[in-house]
Amino acid sequence: MENINTIGRRKTSIARVYVKPGKGQIIVNERDLNDYFKSEILQTTVKQAINLIKADGQYDVTVNVEGGGNKGQAEAIRLGIARALVNINAESKPALKKEGLLTRDSRMVERKKPGRRKARRRFQFSKR
Repeated sequence: MENINTIGRRKTSIARVYVKPGKGQIIVNERDLNDYFKSEILQTTVKQAINLIKADGQYDVTVNVEGGGNKGQAEAIRLGIARALVNINAESKPALKKEGLLTRDSRMVERKKPGRRKARRRFQFSKR
């Protein structure tokens, strides 16, 4: 098996994920996962798909991620890893789909409208 290349998106984050057989090392933007995501919650989010199919320690993951914030990037990486695992082994698809890891979360920030303070918030009304 060679490198599997997939993409994951969330909000404004885009993650290009490369998965190959290995020892379970996860590299994000040329840094170790624990260095890139300091929060344990975000580290768990990234590893969620691998842990679900009990494949931890079997694949090396290299990720290039850009845009958005920490949480959006972590969830984009999670989607990319889940898609790669399905490409490697199609039998893992039902378990990943049941947990909702193969669904692209399409919620984005609504744009600001003219004549408003934010997307929906109006300026304060003054009667006098």
